Amino acid sequence: MDSNAVTKSKTIFTPARNVDPDAIPWVPLGEGKSFKPLRFFKDDRGFAELLRIEPGTVIPLHRHTGEIHAFNLEGTRELCTGEMIGPGDYVYEPEGNVDTWKVVGDVPCVIFVTVGGAVEFLGADNSVERSVSGATLQDLYREYCAANGLETIDLID
Repeated sequence: MDSNAVTKSKTIFTPARNVDPDAIPWVPLGEGKSFKPLRFFKDDRGFAELLRIEPGTVIPLHRHTGEIHAFNLEGTRELCTGEMIGPGDYVYEPEGNVDTWKVVGDVPCVIFVTVGGAVEFLGADNSVERSVSGATLQDLYREYCAANGLETIDLID
């Protein structure tokens, strides 16, 4: 057989981008809320984070402009539907979903979340009062690190 007739395919492996969550601080988001950014998606497409919410904290009415995938690691939250989400539970929220929820029990709720798009916090008349995107959180992360003498980690995909 002609050696030119046979071609070997080459697989090119791209190294994984490992991030040590212990090297990232909990960045305050407001009363009873903080996050550890894990990845900011290019072109402000969304983000991945660990979200920590203290007991009794209510997450106000909000809408998602993209899909949400949320895996509860610790603590329990009660969705506006009355469903209780505890450790090991997974919640999917489609684009456009509107909801609110609160942390119940005595321990903080820690959730691994991937967010497509942004989260729009809504007023009583359903108008957008505030929008949180990957770019918004990236700025907050950088500002927090600078103010506290911490090195920022490149978390952009």
